[in-house]
Amino acid sequence: MPDDYSKIPDNKTGPPLMAPLPDEAETDPNLVTWYGGIHRRKDLTRRGSYLLGPGLVWLLLFLALPATGLLALSLAQRGDFGQIHWVFTLENYKRLAGFGLFGWTPDHLLILGRSLWVGLVTTVICVLLAYPLTFYIATRPPKTRSRLLFLLVIPFWTNVVVRAYAWLLILSPQLFPAKLAAFFGLIPAGSPLFPGSLATFLGMVSTFLPFVALPLYSSVERMNWELLEAARDLYANRVQVFLQAILPQTRPGLTVGVIVTFIPAMAMFVVTDLLGGSKYMLIGNLIQNQFGQARDWPFGAALCLALMALTMVGLALYRRWGDPRDDNGSPAGGGRP
Repeated sequence: MPDDYSKIPDNKTGPPLMAPLPDEAETDPNLVTWYGGIHRRKDLTRRGSYLLGPGLVWLLLFLALPATGLLALSLAQRGDFGQIHWVFTLENYKRLAGFGLFGWTPDHLLILGRSLWVGLVTTVICVLLAYPLTFYIATRPPKTRSRLLFLLVIPFWTNVVVRAYAWLLILSPQLFPAKLAAFFGLIPAGSPLFPGSLATFLGMVSTFLPFVALPLYSSVERMNWELLEAARDLYANRVQVFLQAILPQTRPGLTVGVIVTFIPAMAMFVVTDLLGGSKYMLIGNLIQNQFGQARDWPFGAALCLALMALTMVGLALYRRWGDPRDDNGSPAGGGRP
């Protein structure tokens, strides 16, 4: 061992580390203090590359390269027979904003607005249903709680197309819901409950309710229930208890559930195609048509980038409002009831 090195303990219980004397540590720019030890910069760089390398490669292959390809494709032009002409232009984005051969039209903006509306209504209904559902599950005995969570996860085992066709069967004229609606004069006798708003939102809520309930349940399970008792002792009504004791503790799970529900709900096209008919064309349906029947891949790529931009806005809102730590920097949560 060189003469200018000595053994110094890293801490009171840890093994001794090999470190240079203070004079050399202060003068050598290649040495860095990190986690109680003195290391060479190149060793730390190599170790960091080993740890970050797989994740960076994954993001490069499955996020950065496809996004770059979509950006290049959105700047191209469609040929007369659906072929792609690599002549870069902003016409696809102008078309997205409503400017076409015959002037300005709000059709695409209306589809985007309808997508936002359907996603918002679906998310609000899912949140209103998820709160009592998760509180009911969280207050059950452990054995019953596990069974209820199992039932909540079961929809993930079935494809969304199969669930949409199941709703077509449930809402058919031969079954009770359509007969009940016909009895009250809501629909003509012998007519199904689809296509329409009711069928669309039934399919959307049944699809996305678990996406809200599961992250919300994780927050409800860690709640500090003593805060609820303290709020009741201070004569707070139910609304005040929810706003001041429940909502701040469940905000992290609620924010995650809202984001993972609102963003996919905007781009949903299977449920709206089968249950909504042509009345509910969303941006997902429009993207599907551009890459399918219309064979207008450049415009479809521009629509995809617009949807990705909305996704980034949602993630930015999550970083702003969905931090799972309280004002003191400690994780939110508490004991079980």
